[in-house]
Amino acid sequence: MEDDEPVAESLRRGLLRYGFEVAWVSTGAAALSHDAPYDVVLLDLGLPDTDGLDVCKALRERGDVPIIVISARSDETDRVVGLELGADDYVSKPFGVREVIARIRAVMRRMQPRTATAAEAGGPDRYGDRLTIDRKAARVRLDGAEVGLAPKEYDLLAFLTEEPGALMSREQIMEAVWDANWFGPTKTLDVHVAALRRKLAGAITIEAVRGVGFRLEIAGGGEGSGDSGAAEGSGAGRAKGDGGSDAS
Repeated sequence: MEDDEPVAESLRRGLLRYGFEVAWVSTGAAALSHDAPYDVVLLDLGLPDTDGLDVCKALRERGDVPIIVISARSDETDRVVGLELGADDYVSKPFGVREVIARIRAVMRRMQPRTATAAEAGGPDRYGDRLTIDRKAARVRLDGAEVGLAPKEYDLLAFLTEEPGALMSREQIMEAVWDANWFGPTKTLDVHVAALRRKLAGAITIEAVRGVGFRLEIAGGGEGSGDSGAAEGSGAGRAKGDGGSDAS
């Protein structure tokens, strides 16, 4: 939900570039009457017809869909009130699309249902029968044995396993793993991909899509616990994210 069209359009383009489908509304009334499914709400507080905090409260009363407030209001009181009314995160303007994407992925990870045993034990994420990733400890195990990965190899694996089967562009990967200010050759990405293929052979496959990027698949068709969800951003609606996520 965003009433400033240039801001909304810029954010929409950024989300589309990362694979999300986006529906945009510019008023609180339109947002509250929106009945298509969505998984994440991006909410501006400065709406023309109502206070965004009231919209946040109304949406939270309807369900537990994650809400990320994006607002020029940087006052601590507004942030605190927004969070107390049910917002899951708060991003102050001006913002970068990469930051918003990271916040979306973070809230969707927190909402992502885990298996009962993993939730009870607080254990690592399992991908297929052979691979586990302990994201808290930054440790990877293959058939129960720890695999030694270089820091960027781990970061790359952690990113790609967020959404197994999703096609990630080189730009997305470089921004997420090496950051947006990386000016070196992207050949370093190929080197790290080759290392993961070698060290995790048989547990995962990383397919290179010429001219686009890479797609990680779990061997044997096992499912991982990557992000999925939708965001109702700079508007309201439904969108497919880069691994099947919906964003509005």
